[in-house]
Amino acid sequence: MGRADARRAQGREARRAGSGGKRRLFTWRGILGTFFGLCLLGMGAFAALYVYVDVPEANAQAQKQSNVYKYSDGTLLARSNSDVNREIVDLGVVPKSVQHAFVAAENKSFYRDQGVDLKGTARGVINTLSGKGKQGGSTITQQYVKNYYLTQDQTVTRKLKELVISLKVDQRTKKDDILAGYLNTVYYGRGASGIQAAAQAYYGVDAKDLDTSQGAYLAALLQAPSQYDWAVASASGKKLVKERWAYTLNNMVDEGWLDRAERDRMTFPVPDAPKAAPGMDGQTGYLVEAANDEMERQGITEEMRESGGWTVTLNIDKKRQKQLEKSVDRQLENQLDREKSKVDATVQAGATSVDPKTGKVVALYGGVGATEHYISNATRQDYQPASTFKPLVLASALENGAKTRNGDLIGLNTVYDGTSKRPVVGSDTPFAPQNEDDISYDSPTVRTAMDKSINAVFAQMVVDVTPSAVKKTALDLGVPDKNFPERPAITLGTMNASTWDMAGVYATLDNHGKKVTPTIVKSAVHRDRTMQPVDGVGGQAISRASADTVTKALTEVVDIGSGREANSSAYDAAGKTGTSENNKAAWFTAYTPELTTAVALFGESTQEGGGQVSLTGTANSGRANGGGFPAKIWADYTLGALGGGSDATFDLQGVERGETAVTETPSATPSETETPSATPSEEPTPSETPSETPSEEPTPSETPSETPTWTPSGTPSTTKDPEDGGVEPPGGRPGADTLPGQ
Repeated sequence: MGRADARRAQGREARRAGSGGKRRLFTWRGILGTFFGLCLLGMGAFAALYVYVDVPEANAQAQKQSNVYKYSDGTLLARSNSDVNREIVDLGVVPKSVQHAFVAAENKSFYRDQGVDLKGTARGVINTLSGKGKQGGSTITQQYVKNYYLTQDQTVTRKLKELVISLKVDQRTKKDDILAGYLNTVYYGRGASGIQAAAQAYYGVDAKDLDTSQGAYLAALLQAPSQYDWAVASASGKKLVKERWAYTLNNMVDEGWLDRAERDRMTFPVPDAPKAAPGMDGQTGYLVEAANDEMERQGITEEMRESGGWTVTLNIDKKRQKQLEKSVDRQLENQLDREKSKVDATVQAGATSVDPKTGKVVALYGGVGATEHYISNATRQDYQPASTFKPLVLASALENGAKTRNGDLIGLNTVYDGTSKRPVVGSDTPFAPQNEDDISYDSPTVRTAMDKSINAVFAQMVVDVTPSAVKKTALDLGVPDKNFPERPAITLGTMNASTWDMAGVYATLDNHGKKVTPTIVKSAVHRDRTMQPVDGVGGQAISRASADTVTKALTEVVDIGSGREANSSAYDAAGKTGTSENNKAAWFTAYTPELTTAVALFGESTQEGGGQVSLTGTANSGRANGGGFPAKIWADYTLGALGGGSDATFDLQGVERGETAVTETPSATPSETETPSATPSEEPTPSETPSETPSEEPTPSETPSETPTWTPSGTPSTTKDPEDGGVEPPGGRPGADTLPGQ
């Protein structure tokens, strides 16, 4: 063998030796030895942890703190959760089927397992380490341990402690005792901790009287109490909780706890409407609710709030709040006979009062009492603001430099056709509103139209400005986008809004066009976090000139117009009345230089399911319009809230008078162009006996550019309404007698 062959042989031997070493290193025996070594190490660590961690005393979370609510001066308004809304009940009180519902929903193997779900816990640890939050399953025992002994912190340490304590609790405690502890400590939403409070909060019964279907809903609710509360759930939330409810019942069938035939007969048990917590009677419940709603809008969830420990100071001025309550009692409630009069029993009053310089809600009236009438009439948005919207049409006309069909720049002295039931010109959607009492006016100016709330004038104005432009201005001022189509009928306030909303809108006008957002929370402080308060004043929503021009028009409404019940030498005021179709709502929204207040009456049926009804006949007074009870309440409150009056006056700048063209007197037949008389009257008198009766069949103008979009075959049919009596035919057809969306 040569030297080269010898070297090659040596190389082969070396490679074989190396390969054999690697094989020896990675044998199955070696791998298994390493694995079992790690397991023994882990078991040893867990054993040490098991010995080290003991079952602690109940935590503070299981003994919640109260939330304290204060008036703006720091005096106590209310204390919630002073005694946590929880009543401990024995498991034997809870029907067996309800017990099974919770087990079926949360932990089917509860009666068989050792108190822990190792896979779920491992998943939770991994999710925590990876920053995915609180995903991962837990047994009923683990949830009970977390609620009663530990905190809600999402940390690996807490999860490991939960695992160890759960094992020990399961060993030392009977399953029924664990289940009882779980049912009595878990949070169900609506401020209810424990199954007894939850049964009362959602179904108005004791826990012992819950049926299987109701128990399944409460069990389903635990996954997301705020999202799954039927009273406030979105369409998605309702769908999800119904699916969770069905899942729970089906699991009960699978476990042999529920007969399939009985399951198939069950229907979803819609819970009762929420009720104010005990101690929240009178206006207190409404004030606390408004504060809580604002906190939630600012990112403080119900769960965070209900954990307790908050000190919430409101912007509510204690003296003004009491004054508002007295004014409603004096000017309305003392005139009603709710026991004997069916009409009086339906009357609901609401009001919101705002400081226009800061946006602070200084007083609020939500109804007869939060424990008697749960819905706050101050913040509800299911009624129409009616003619209190008309100033916003004028504001939009001014802001957009809009002109009449004649080409006149719109201002206070601009002349319009005031003929009742006059079809608007220039709209694809026909609209011919009736004036109050079907009175026609001879060429009224805009300021007179505002004083008298002449529907015909503002119907044409909204078309001149365009409904889309008017809507944009309204949204900028703070009107909510609820049932708000871009059609001529919006001039009559056919969208939905609350007194809270309209107080903010008028406060913006009062504040020379600078946006005012009503805010009720002055501060909300917790030892772990604070809430960022709402900035009540923003940028310019409309120009000062536009806002001040509207204010000028509204001062005359109070001085000589439909709001003269609020006129007083003790203060300078501007405002507008409003009465919705069929007298279902009556409004007076007005302001002084220092205070803006919206007052409204709503007709709400006392029958199950509620519904809107007419206010006509309230306190035997006939028609209940905005210039009646609402204006009287406003005046009484404002005088008291201002300490008997104020010398402050409106500082108005750039008031737009508009242009007035001298043209022929309008013909008897409403023409398609605006033809004001040569001498417009500042205070026109109703046309009781016109020299020529307006034609029942309006004829189009000879001018092609002014050709109307439709020619009625007769007088458009309208619903006679006290103040806002015109209607817009749905689908663009003349002759309908209801407003869109009603």
